[in-house]
Amino acid sequence: SNICVMRRFPDTQSKKTRIEIIPMIDVMMFLLVFFVLISINVIPALGLKTKLPISSTASDERPLEKVIVTLTKNDVIQVDGKTLQSLDEVKSVVESIKQHAKGRLSVIVNGDESVSLQRLVDVMDVLKSIGIEAMTISAKKK
Repeated sequence: SNICVMRRFPDTQSKKTRIEIIPMIDVMMFLLVFFVLISINVIPALGLKTKLPISSTASDERPLEKVIVTLTKNDVIQVDGKTLQSLDEVKSVVESIKQHAKGRLSVIVNGDESVSLQRLVDVMDVLKSIGIEAMTISAKKK
């Protein structure tokens, strides 16, 4: 008698397929970095390279450094927001800023409308004694 034995294989459960996105994110980051680096290096190369002529009277065209001198109605003087006690302090602070700026200094005098004219003239005299010729008095438009 023939007996057929069938062999049964265990049911293998199919695993869910997973898509790994981390390598894709890495690739996108590299593409972004290369794009940015290429953009930065290509833009300055658009201008033509020139060798400037030499002049003995050429001037240094750095922007002027600004200092704001504020006069309040209580006779308080501030230089760039720092409260000072006397005109001598104003002189020394502005002088040190002028030395740091290598003489290229623009002074804006910002005063309350009730400040006396004498106080303004005193401050302007101090600034002139340092060697600052150009001062701007700030005002509000009507």
